[in-house]
Amino acid sequence: MSTAESRLTTTAPPGTEKSQATKETLEDYTLRFAPRSYRRWTPMVVATTALGGIAYMADFSIGAGIGLAHGTGNALVAIAVAAVVVFVTGLPLAYYGARYNVDLDLITRGSGFGYYGSVLTSVIFASFTFIFFALEGSIMAQGLKLGLGLPLWLGYAVSTLMVIPLVIFGMKALSKLQVWTTPVWLVLMVAPLVYLIADDPGSLDRFLSYAGTGGEGGVNPASVLLGAGVCLSLIAQIGEQIDYLRFMPPKTEANKRSWWTAVIMAGPGWVVLGALKQAIGVFLAVYIIAKVGAAAAPEPIQQFKGAFDAMMPSWLVVPLAVALVVISQIKINVTNAYSGSLAWTNSFTRVTRHYPGRMVFVLVNLGFALVLMEADMFSFLNSILGFYSNCAIAWVVTVATDIGVNKYLLKLSPLQPEFRRGMLHAVNPVGVVAFVAASGLSIAMYFHALGDTLQPYSPVAAAVIAFVLTPLMAIVTKGRYYLRRTGDGIDEPLLDAAGNPSAVTLDCHVCRQPYERPDLTACATHESVVCSLCLSTDKVGDHVLPAQPVTV
Repeated sequence: MSTAESRLTTTAPPGTEKSQATKETLEDYTLRFAPRSYRRWTPMVVATTALGGIAYMADFSIGAGIGLAHGTGNALVAIAVAAVVVFVTGLPLAYYGARYNVDLDLITRGSGFGYYGSVLTSVIFASFTFIFFALEGSIMAQGLKLGLGLPLWLGYAVSTLMVIPLVIFGMKALSKLQVWTTPVWLVLMVAPLVYLIADDPGSLDRFLSYAGTGGEGGVNPASVLLGAGVCLSLIAQIGEQIDYLRFMPPKTEANKRSWWTAVIMAGPGWVVLGALKQAIGVFLAVYIIAKVGAAAAPEPIQQFKGAFDAMMPSWLVVPLAVALVVISQIKINVTNAYSGSLAWTNSFTRVTRHYPGRMVFVLVNLGFALVLMEADMFSFLNSILGFYSNCAIAWVVTVATDIGVNKYLLKLSPLQPEFRRGMLHAVNPVGVVAFVAASGLSIAMYFHALGDTLQPYSPVAAAVIAFVLTPLMAIVTKGRYYLRRTGDGIDEPLLDAAGNPSAVTLDCHVCRQPYERPDLTACATHESVVCSLCLSTDKVGDHVLPAQPVTV
């Protein structure tokens, strides 16, 4: 019996309902299709949980940094440009995650990258989660230093360790946390902004006329694109949104309005609130500059301390500012730790064919984040995000283009996402070539390899190259590298009459557990079926179906 088989059968013996529930909670369908039996939340609960994860404070710092460098006009246009790109590329990804109940890595596998090719993008996404965990942890440490006098190094450790108990239990715990903390967070964030504008109308004029450190004023393309590049580092946030949206209930005639509302609001719609926070960050930074100088303006704790100071007694200012920062950090960093652990586990299991459990990679992700915090990454925030955005843009645009163009227009990519080992080629050149070319060239531009004039245009290059090469590679390869075989050997349909993934369950003959139809294929060596995780951990490929000719 393999390691995975032994772990599954000993952790959750057949018939032990409590053990099985514990296993499902801890694993949270890490590498799998999320079954209908587990998806018992309403669309609005899923949406609220997903939106709770974007309560991060980094947006305020990002907006402040862009505004200070390029002025309010350039910052607002840059934020708007990035928001449009994020929304357009995020919509097809959110739909696929919610409709077919798979995360972004599983979508990526069947949307141009192949079974092993998407390991590249899993690492990109995992990097996103620990970079932003470190940013949020740094912001929380600044708050703890201001409120409790903790040295920064200790604040970094506290902000890292406190999320571990919350993230262990996956979606069930996160949904409760996000739903209950969101109203408090919204009030603390919005109230000071409304008060400042009402109490000091001149603050709005100072905000709109702020020209940045260069003092030139006006809107110019280079400044807009440099700012948009920083904002677009957040494009990979759609992956974290999909980690929640994959738990959406089936779409039916009865719930289709609320289903679509939830998908749009919590999928690409996250960027609306994100863009507003970035704009608020510019406003608060300009306000802080007028009060105490530019040094503290990019720090959210100082921004909100200054705002609260104008509207309430001094003894209440620091506690409320710290409370806002701590609530925000917990809300986003449980999501960062959770999503990062999924991405690392996905990559490790495919490469090694061994599943160590998600908790191992919760700790790995937190370790990377803590190292970045201790290295004071907050002081060079925009440089890190500007570089990272090139990779993130290339990945997300490639997958979104494969869905929108290759699947629906060219019809060269299979319409339904496929993720199971044996059904996909190891590497699909369509997505891999488009991603590598787009990210490689845009990174070279970002580091001035093609001259100073082109440097601001690196995010545009990443998006355009990915958008052009993805369908071009599909046409050149005639779609031959999407599917290794067309049938999975099971007569039961994958989808029900309404087009939702089938809820019919079958027992995996390796781990002896029941799984819903989309998670299974026929076994190559037995007259039975095998689940996707047992296929992933099959070291010698005994259960993996052989390739078959695919008609294009």
